[in-house]
Amino acid sequence: MVCLPATPLALRRRLGLWLLVGLCLSAGYALEKKVIKGKVGEKVGLPCCYEIPSSESLQNYRVYWQKNTTDVVLAYAEGKMISTPKNRTEMNETNLTLWISPVKILDSGPYQCVVQRLPRSLPSSFVVCDESVTLFVTADFTEPNITTEVSTDSCELTEMVVTCSSHGGFPKPKISGTLNNVSVVWNASWVSKSSLSPYNVTGTLWLNVTEDISITCSIENDGFSKSTSLFLKKTNECVVPTVPPPYHVITASTIIMIFFIVAITLTARYLRRHVRSRRRKPQDTVEEDVKECMKPPLTTKVTSETSSV
Repeated sequence: MVCLPATPLALRRRLGLWLLVGLCLSAGYALEKKVIKGKVGEKVGLPCCYEIPSSESLQNYRVYWQKNTTDVVLAYAEGKMISTPKNRTEMNETNLTLWISPVKILDSGPYQCVVQRLPRSLPSSFVVCDESVTLFVTADFTEPNITTEVSTDSCELTEMVVTCSSHGGFPKPKISGTLNNVSVVWNASWVSKSSLSPYNVTGTLWLNVTEDISITCSIENDGFSKSTSLFLKKTNECVVPTVPPPYHVITASTIIMIFFIVAITLTARYLRRHVRSRRRKPQDTVEEDVKECMKPPLTTKVTSETSSV
């Protein structure tokens, strides 16, 4: 099918060429779809492909905002709302922008704005705008939380499990990190109730720590990143534990100690007596010499006896 070239507005209205334009678009000549990003809790506007001229009003048009091509969000005809509006939605009556506030993850998906010009002299209305726009809603994750659990602790190394967790975000995130400024790969798991529900993510590392370490955990989604760091200091000193000796070893050691003490005591006593005896010996010798000198000479006695005879 061939799309007709554009002509002056007055002629298009007479010939109803806008209808042909709508047919051309439906045949595969539509422009590239727009993508609008919003964050949970914010107010998001979805632009329409048509703006009502200042010389006209909404009473001259029919406007349909629908989601997934079947679910009507808002509908106006001749300036009046002809559908029950979805909660949290409203429409600007000039540029026909659809506003959603506060936006939720479930609001994500394709939306379509269809605008029809009501007839004045023509027998039927014709489409002046039919265009889709996609809403992509994101949700921030919480700050990553790093926890550790020691499984084995010794003087050589410490075995521990490091866990990094974050929750409440959308879409599905990536988890990354570093260990002493070197990239590490987390053993990650994700939990979500459905494809349009917030995610909870948990990453786990098993480490053998032999020195002080610095760990960083980062959660990334839709171009945004949040990081948390944790410094772990290994303070355990290598102390060899004392093992109590067996009972018979204790008994033998006790007997040996008793004999040793007794031997030392006896030796000390012997040495004291020996020293005292050595100190007394010279004095005894002098006294004996004096006594010897005081004795009368043997020859004199003999002489006396002889004289008397």
